[in-house]
Amino acid sequence: MPEGLVRLFFAESLEKYKIDAEFVTVSDPGSPRLMEELSKADMVIGDYTFRIPITEREVASMDKVRLIAQPSTGYNHIDLAACRKKGIQVTNIGGANAISVAEHTLAAALVLLKRMGYAHRRITEGVWVQEELLNVSAEVHGKTWGIVGMGRIGKEVAQRARFLGANVVYNDLVKLADDDEKTLEASFLPLSRLLSESDVVSVHVPLTESTKAMFGEREFRLMKSYAVYINVSRGELNDEAALARAVTQGWIGGAGLDVFAQEPVSPDNPLLLAAKDGANVILTPHIAGATNDARLRIIQATVENVVRVALGQPPLNVVNP
Repeated sequence: MPEGLVRLFFAESLEKYKIDAEFVTVSDPGSPRLMEELSKADMVIGDYTFRIPITEREVASMDKVRLIAQPSTGYNHIDLAACRKKGIQVTNIGGANAISVAEHTLAAALVLLKRMGYAHRRITEGVWVQEELLNVSAEVHGKTWGIVGMGRIGKEVAQRARFLGANVVYNDLVKLADDDEKTLEASFLPLSRLLSESDVVSVHVPLTESTKAMFGEREFRLMKSYAVYINVSRGELNDEAALARAVTQGWIGGAGLDVFAQEPVSPDNPLLLAAKDGANVILTPHIAGATNDARLRIIQATVENVVRVALGQPPLNVVNP
């Protein structure tokens, strides 16, 4: 990102608080220049594309850094332990893109349940599939929606799913307080029960060592044969080969993926091949949380944290307390 554009994002705050700051951008992962600039920086804004990791090596070169402000929800490319050891606070954007991701999740569920992707493709091929789809198209109303990960995004999904008439169940490391469950009209279930009872399963958990590959063949075989699975969190959360078999062999009814283990997705990705073969699969290029509206909120949240630290105030949304 050009340095002038970054300065423009901060212009109003710099003027308002009389902050004197210099901005430097580096786009070469692991380059000598990156290490040199990190050694001189007071604060770092992370790479929203995750192409430039902040490993123990990069952290070791930071002599003065007080804050790494990551302009995204995910931060798995940052070595939090190394930052904590060096006293560097790492922040993300909190719920700045939660609405965007929730709306994307709802859209994917509707497209999958109503087989809209398949219908569109067949019509463009000159085939009228009305009769074929009459017995497989479904509504969200009256169905059970299982939410895995009831954080900010999960709660936004729950509200919208309830509005459409779904029965909402969820699983998380920490059960919500009774009042929160009542407000959201959501019930806690163990993961295995959630998978076996839900018609829609959407995933909203961060990528950690404990969540990596948490959805594999065993989990997909627990789901109903007509249920749909949606992952808008991180590609590494599911075994892509197992998921491709699940949708092509009829273990589940469909899958919506906005994230992949390798991005951009490779030509031999099993889910891409399944979609090309006509499976009920919707693929999008990691855009669920990146609407124009969300990006403005993301920039605002990132700028706010940098300015807070510059003014000697504690940052918000610290992920390595």
